[in-house]
This record gives sequence, structure tokens and C-alpha cells, in this order.
Amino acid sequence: MALEMRVLRSDEWNVWYELLELAFGGVPEPTEERELYRSLTEPERSLGVWDGEACVGTAGAFSFRLSVPGGALVPAAGVTMVGVAPTHRRRGVLTSMMRRQLDDVRAGGEPIAVLTASEPQIYGRFGYGTATYSLAVDVDTTRVRLNVPPGTDAVRLRLVDPREALADCERVYAALVATRPGMPARQPGWERQALLDPEARRAGASPLKCVVAETPDGEVVGYARYRVSPDWEQSGSDGTVRVDDVDAPDPAVYAALWRYLCEIDLTWRVRASGRPADDPLLHLVSDVRRIGARQRDALHLRLVDLPAALRARTYGAALDVTLEVEDAFCPWNAGRWRLTVGADGAARCVRTEDPAELELSVRELASAYLGGIGLTSLAAAGRVRELRPGALREASRAFAGDVAPWLSHGF
Repeated sequence: MALEMRVLRSDEWNVWYELLELAFGGVPEPTEERELYRSLTEPERSLGVWDGEACVGTAGAFSFRLSVPGGALVPAAGVTMVGVAPTHRRRGVLTSMMRRQLDDVRAGGEPIAVLTASEPQIYGRFGYGTATYSLAVDVDTTRVRLNVPPGTDAVRLRLVDPREALADCERVYAALVATRPGMPARQPGWERQALLDPEARRAGASPLKCVVAETPDGEVVGYARYRVSPDWEQSGSDGTVRVDDVDAPDPAVYAALWRYLCEIDLTWRVRASGRPADDPLLHLVSDVRRIGARQRDALHLRLVDLPAALRARTYGAALDVTLEVEDAFCPWNAGRWRLTVGADGAARCVRTEDPAELELSVRELASAYLGGIGLTSLAAAGRVRELRPGALREASRAFAGDVAPWLSHGF
């Protein structure tokens, strides 16, 4: 029987999602988590592949706006919920869904698509490049102290109910989005993800807690959300603080929140993941070796409409370069493009017959797009070829950002 791919109907969601759970190991998600993602699913952007009455493939997309260098919020397809039944592997199911999805994204006018990869090697062949990295830390608070900036001692902290403080925390988050590329502006409903706290996911930790930093007149200017995992040994307490979020634009407020987390009674370590690769915490700690810092890939990005995407961001230096771009999966991007950047950082990108000066695939261009991965680094790995002396240095300097791009939450 031929396989059929079609847009998801609302009444098919349970069967569709059960296939996704099967593809990721077959463990049912907690009811609270399942209901949240059902409410966030956009059926018109979700694809199912069917073998008769059985769903054998899933792929979805969320309608995001993603911050890019310069602070603009660019429409982006947040690719998600991709799975294939174990009985239907190596039959082209994934490729057919990626083909249909990218065609739809292009038709909808979104210049980029983004995803987090369960297995990064899968998505490179579809033109996705690693665009952000994230940091995980395991702070030994018996050996690490924080060297805090002036003003930290004056910061007022208050424990609050995470739900009651949600609107205030969202205002802090929204103010940060334009300051760091890679952050999604939260669409309606996504604020609830930060409060997701099913008991089955706690692994013995406490319910979610929230501490806010306030000005003297009560304005919330920073927050941290966390859980505490109590534990005891023969010698005494051995608890762990498990951090979900720490957000604050002011250095003293940021330091005060981390100091609070590192000084919670009966705990001796603080664990956090998904932090920015250049997190200021790296410069606050007294001994960076004692925080167990580890880095991994986070956001993978795909240029769907290459010229529109390159025009949407700003650049750190003037530039005039001709790019020869290879893109087998989305051939409308392939060919020669002249990227011209003025002194104000604004860009123009048009097709050209001029001689190529840099040669690369769309995957490498996607990796450099948010400013966190240098074209010179990619060239050193043989992934970018310089055809005009000086072109690589000029382009790498223009694409580079002031801060590391960061995916602030999963999807």
C-alpha cells in the first residue's frame, strides 16, 4: 500500500502524537506536558504520513519570531515533533516530510527554519547548520565563590509563586530578546512552558520555585526558576539546586540571583544547562575549573529564502563579497549572490554574474548567520573556500556578533 502524507486533522492528534512518543522511546509523556503541547500544536503546519490507518511519520512547525543580529525579529518555522515509526525507516519518509515542510515554509514567506536535533547528523543533509551552542555547568559550591560587581548587595530578592510572578518574569524576558540573537519572542501560550512541572519529571526534586529581584518600588528586574533535590549522606546534607532559568539585564542583579542559588542551605552543588555559551557566570566564579562547564550544539538553522534572510540581519562591518552557494535540497538558493553591507550595517543581497569570492554550502552560511560561528573557523575545517585573498577575513568580521547567540528555551 502506498504511503500517504497529509496535513494533520485535529481529531488525529492523539494517534499522531503517540507515534511521536514511540519514535522517542515509547514512554508516554505526563498528562500535563501532553496537554500543553497539544494546545501549542498548529495542525495546519503539522504533517502526518499514513500507511493505511496507521500513522508512521510526524513533523510539525511552530510559528516563531527569532531575534537576529541587530535586534530584528524574523519570522521562523520552529521545526518540531519529527518522528518515523521503526517499521518504516529507510523508506524516504523523513526526506519526504522535510521536502514538503521546506516548500511550505518558503511559500509562507518565512526566511529561516530552526530546530533542535535529537541526532545532529540527520539534519545536515537537509541544509541545517549548527548556529548556537549551549553551556551546562555543575558548580561545586564548597569550592567556588562568586566575585560579584558593585551594587549586588543592594539587590532585593523575594521568593514568589512561579505562576503569580509569570507576567513580571515575561516582561524581563521580552526585554532581553532583541539583545541576543537566537532567542524566540514568546508567542501566546508559550509562557506556560516555563511553568511545566509534572511530578514525574522531577526525579525527586521539589516543585518549581521562583525568586525575583525587585527595585525599591517593587518592579521585577530579574528572576530565577529552580528546584531543589535534597539528599543526605552519613556526613550530612548533600543537596543539589537544579536551575531552569536565570534572566536579568543588569550585571548586579544577575550576580545576586546566581549568588542566591549558590548559597541555598543544605545544598552543595548547582546544576544548570541550556545557558549561553558566553554566560557571565564564567567570569563571576572564583575557579572556573570547578564548575564543570560543558558545551553542546543547541539551535540548528536553515536558510529557506537566502537573500531575504541575509537582508533581515545587520552586520558588524561594511562588506562587499560575492558568495557561491551550494544548496542541493533547496536549489532556489543555489548559485552566486552578491552581499553588500553599508556603514550602517544594513545589507543588500542580489543574484550576480560577478566572479565568486567565497565558496560554501548553505549549511555553513546558516551556521554563521547568527554571528556565533566564524567563517574563518569553518574555513579552517575546509568548509569554506576563499577565492579572493582577504574575502574570508572581511566576511567573517562582518558576520560576527557581539554576544554568543542563544536558544533560550526548547520547542
